[in-house]
Amino acid sequence: MFANVRRMAQPGEPSDRGFGFRLRRRMRRAVANRRIFPYLVFVTVALSLLAGFLMTLLDRKDFPSFGIAVWWAIQTLSTVGYGDVVPHTSWGRVIGSGVILVGVTFVTFVTAIVTSLFISTDQDEAKEREREERGAELAEAMTALRRIEQRLAGIEAKLGQ
Repeated sequence: MFANVRRMAQPGEPSDRGFGFRLRRRMRRAVANRRIFPYLVFVTVALSLLAGFLMTLLDRKDFPSFGIAVWWAIQTLSTVGYGDVVPHTSWGRVIGSGVILVGVTFVTFVTAIVTSLFISTDQDEAKEREREERGAELAEAMTALRRIEQRLAGIEAKLGQ
């Protein structure tokens, strides 16, 4: 009667339909295949372009062109900050503060996430190797038991004569 009803995810349990779950699954696959770099480049470029666009709109005096604003955003997001281009207006400093916070947080989170994903992927691979080794050991033990049973059957047959 209830064969086609799907169990709903409990609170705190990941849903297989949610965006976050799909993103995590996709990230795990990217890390497992060692292809995380394109994702990091995409996020960094997107944030740089967005911050550059905002600075061009809000602080036209210090950022007269989109290129200069993007250059500033890249060095600020990466926490390098050469200091060749800096905001002087209030709105520019507000956006700059936000970009600095996002940059520091982004670098920290990316480092932690990528490290944990690499470690969990390596642990999963080690578990799989261990399972394969156990399976081979079990097969070897079963072969030995079959030989022992055959020998025992042969001994019992000789004793029964």
